[in-house]
Amino acid sequence: MAERKILNIYEKALALNLDESKYGVFAEIGAGQETANWFFRASASAGTVAKSISAYDMTMSNALYGKGSRYVSQERLHSMLKYEYDLLDERLGPKRGADTSFFSFCNTVRARGYQDTAECHGWLGVRFQLKPKTEPCEIVLHLRLLDETNQDQMDALGRVGVNMIHAAFNYRESLKDFVESLADGFGHGRVEVDMLRFSGEGFRYVDNRLCALQLVQSGLTDAAMFGKDGEVVPAADTLYKRSILLLRGSFKPVLKLHLDMINQSRTEFSKITTKEQQERAIEICEISMNNLLRDGEVDYGDFLDRADALQALGQTVLISRSAEFHRIATYLSRYTAEPIAIILSIGLLNELFKTKWSENLAGGILESFGRLFKKRVSLLVYPWHNTRSLELVTVENFRAPENWQYFYKHLLQNERIRPVGVGDPSLLAMTSRKTMKLIEAGGSEWEQWVPEEAHKMVRRMQADR
Repeated sequence: MAERKILNIYEKALALNLDESKYGVFAEIGAGQETANWFFRASASAGTVAKSISAYDMTMSNALYGKGSRYVSQERLHSMLKYEYDLLDERLGPKRGADTSFFSFCNTVRARGYQDTAECHGWLGVRFQLKPKTEPCEIVLHLRLLDETNQDQMDALGRVGVNMIHAAFNYRESLKDFVESLADGFGHGRVEVDMLRFSGEGFRYVDNRLCALQLVQSGLTDAAMFGKDGEVVPAADTLYKRSILLLRGSFKPVLKLHLDMINQSRTEFSKITTKEQQERAIEICEISMNNLLRDGEVDYGDFLDRADALQALGQTVLISRSAEFHRIATYLSRYTAEPIAIILSIGLLNELFKTKWSENLAGGILESFGRLFKKRVSLLVYPWHNTRSLELVTVENFRAPENWQYFYKHLLQNERIRPVGVGDPSLLAMTSRKTMKLIEAGGSEWEQWVPEEAHKMVRRMQADR
């Protein structure tokens, strides 16, 4: 595949202006007309811009797009996209519809205000025809604005908007190129794109879970998530003010052991949460990128098999770049002040005391634990059966490295590390690695260790070998 030629923002806006087959409207609320402004700066803007509007006043906005409970929301964005596209098609369709692909680009954003320190984020979308006289498709994304000043945020927002429209018409055949092009012209660190979704008949073969994966893989976000229905969701909305019970793992394959870990952890989690917090709690299975790599590359089919299995079991899935526990804890704490519990095995508990996970921290292991437990985070530790000594290793008899034993006792006494029981001790006899060997050997012996809901995905894995 040929390497993508990177254009600057001006070149992209100009290329679209000179393309007579693309024509659209711009409706931007919350941070100025920054996307449309790029098309006006470039020559021949009349070739692209049919109309540009900012309905800042709430009454005016409601009159155009309908009254909503939140103005910076996915619902408001969809109302804007549909209203503006339908109006364009109604008025210009008879005259230009045979030769023109119409589009509406809209955003609704909360940018930095006067003496404002709240979270700055927004929704951007483009509703467009793949070809003239066809039903429109939609591409929607959610982003966080990371610059400190309103001026810088407006600049970043305008650049992402141009990149998004250009990518919709030029890079929709390559998800990697589409995602990476969103950061053209300003690089990483100014925005985080944590949700991307394609919809419409023209994108019926797009699996939006791969969009979530690509955002993480390309470094546009630290993590992305999707629900049990496979629908990608923004973490800011999904995790807001909710307590979180998270299980880390490779889930290759999903085991009955994983379900027992979750089930048993609920009991311990109830001891550190109120009834109301439990009712709003969300359970998440998280896979880090290092658990998806095979010889340095991501096997997308393998990823979808794992995702299918977890979804079949009713689990929300989070994909992250955070191999370190303190990083995933920091990420989750960004969205909620409620209790967070991370489920792990004794084996992973032992990993936390290894220096390789804190080499980039000036304070080493001690700093990594400090960051991990900075907010309301607890570790719920599931026992492990030592096949050599035949001993059941629990948090009570686990031996931390010699120079960390007193520190470990401190964490136990202060209940930052909490024990989890075992529902079915026989499950401790099998690990994911051992089960994969059974699967690779063929036969059906693996079935006793894998939940029935995940059998279909495992058989598909066997058939693909």
